[in-house]
Amino acid sequence: MRDGLVKEVKYRTSRSSGAGGQHVNKVSTKVELLFHVERSEVLTEEQKSVIRNKLKNRISKDGLLMLYCDETRSQAKNKEIVFERFMELIEDALKPKKKRKPTKPTRSSIEKRLKEKKKKSDKKDKRKKPE
Repeated sequence: MRDGLVKEVKYRTSRSSGAGGQHVNKVSTKVELLFHVERSEVLTEEQKSVIRNKLKNRISKDGLLMLYCDETRSQAKNKEIVFERFMELIEDALKPKKKRKPTKPTRSSIEKRLKEKKKKSDKKDKRKKPE
């Protein structure tokens, strides 16, 4: 899947903001990764819908997933970083959610709860006026 996604990802570069002197003003080191979820041929329809649901706040109205990186002064390094982030994002979105297994409380926890309950009850009983 990774190889297929590599082919479907587009990159756009621009000048990075922030400190860096002349270097920042003349070199395009900021890398934007663009991935069109709907047009993907690697992902199945089911996977696309899962990604659309889980990453809906990151996907534009056009169906584009955009990530960017401008951490380093090297365009190649930024490209690697943004692609790794993209892969982690996709893999996390496609991981099936574990179902919760209901468990029974242990005997000691039940006893402890009842003991605490009795203690509170006694405390409140002592607050009452004597008859």
